[in-house]
Amino acid sequence: MKLFQWFKHARHNPAPELLAEHLLRLSELPQAAPLGDTSLRDQRWVVLDLETSGLNMNRDQVLSIGAVVIEDGAIDLGQQFERTLLRADHKLSPSVLIHGLGPDAIAAGSEPVEALLDFMAFVGDSPLLAFHAPFDQHMLGRALKESLGYKLQHPFFDVADMAPLLCPQACARQAGLDDWTAFFGLHAQERHHASADALVTAELALILFSHARKQGINSPLQLEQCLAKWRRRQQSHSF
Repeated sequence: MKLFQWFKHARHNPAPELLAEHLLRLSELPQAAPLGDTSLRDQRWVVLDLETSGLNMNRDQVLSIGAVVIEDGAIDLGQQFERTLLRADHKLSPSVLIHGLGPDAIAAGSEPVEALLDFMAFVGDSPLLAFHAPFDQHMLGRALKESLGYKLQHPFFDVADMAPLLCPQACARQAGLDDWTAFFGLHAQERHHASADALVTAELALILFSHARKQGINSPLQLEQCLAKWRRRQQSHSF
């Protein structure tokens, strides 16, 4: 994002007071690239998983971010992101039994401004993949707006929708991540840990990309168009 573009953007998305170095980094973040005809194999994808303080999208907070990159048709283990966010007001909640992030881990985390800037620099202009992506998209978007005044505009692909679209024979429309990993014989080293969940989601995505190519879906734009049609069919069948 060019500096003058950022100032125009900032007028409509006021941020909390930020240090000059943070403002500069914010202005240098690349804009999201539009989906195009790049092949699924050549596209750089960022696979994201968030751990949060709960499931209330308007009240709970992002506690940790884990992400891996798919590039050149493979998971690039040299491009990984993992960060716990400092939350001074975080209280022990039932969710700690799931994600395992207790007060000590949260207190030792990174400042949200730094962590979120680092993450968006890691993302670059790439589209994002997540399992149950609308939740991650909303939570990340809210965190970025509250901490940086930044409007998230990167395309998100929901692996939870891609799987039944591309593998209808599984008959698993409402299946969770555990169900799909079991269906394809994958194994998550540690569930409900952001980096581990991002990695197994990336492994699942690679399998689904292979199924997409066999069905003549060869680009991110084609995949998004097919997903949009599939969602409309699902909605019409629900009435």
